Amino acid sequence: MSIKRQLVVGNLYHILTKSIAGYQIFRFDTDYERMLEMMQYYTYEDVSVKFSYYHKFKDNKRSKNIVDFSNSDKLIDIIAYCLMPTHIHFLLTPLKENGVSVYMKNLLNSYTRYFNTRNNRKGPLWQGRFKSVLVENDEQLIHLTRYIHLNPTSSGISDRPEDWQYSSYKEFINKSDKQLCNFQNYIDMISESYKKFVESRKEYQKELSIIKHLIPK
Repeated sequence: MSIKRQLVVGNLYHILTKSIAGYQIFRFDTDYERMLEMMQYYTYEDVSVKFSYYHKFKDNKRSKNIVDFSNSDKLIDIIAYCLMPTHIHFLLTPLKENGVSVYMKNLLNSYTRYFNTRNNRKGPLWQGRFKSVLVENDEQLIHLTRYIHLNPTSSGISDRPEDWQYSSYKEFINKSDKQLCNFQNYIDMISESYKKFVESRKEYQKELSIIKHLIPK
């Protein structure tokens, strides 16, 4: 019997979730964009409707008040993320007890429903429960964000980290109109310095001694 560890409010965690058997879960830009919308939607505690309904009517002028986010507390803060074809990296902090577990359950179940409907598929999509590792200090934190943001270049799907549209890197270097992340309260580094910090290791991602124990297996 496995024991689920409680993720403590206020701590930072590297969260990793993978598809079953390396199955490609993001196939088109619309898949990535759908997940990004879901990521923001499910950060809130009291979402009264399924995301599919919200997504369908969110731009309808007659349906402005489908969900009133102003009256809902957040479950988690997203510090950093990277969507990859077969897996997702998150850096999260829970704001509520069980916040990460509820967030990940809602997010992954919702995307599974979307993906299975779109692809005329049945069954689970994700490889069991997500993996989590506690981030213990500021040095680990900054190196971990670099590792997350360099995933696309390390895997060869992007030449430069800023060319990959489905990570938080462009938010960190102040070149994105998306505002999914709240990293300013945790990372004290100006965007130009952070860009140099990340790209200095683009060709040498194998040097992971500082954070190797933070990579969920």
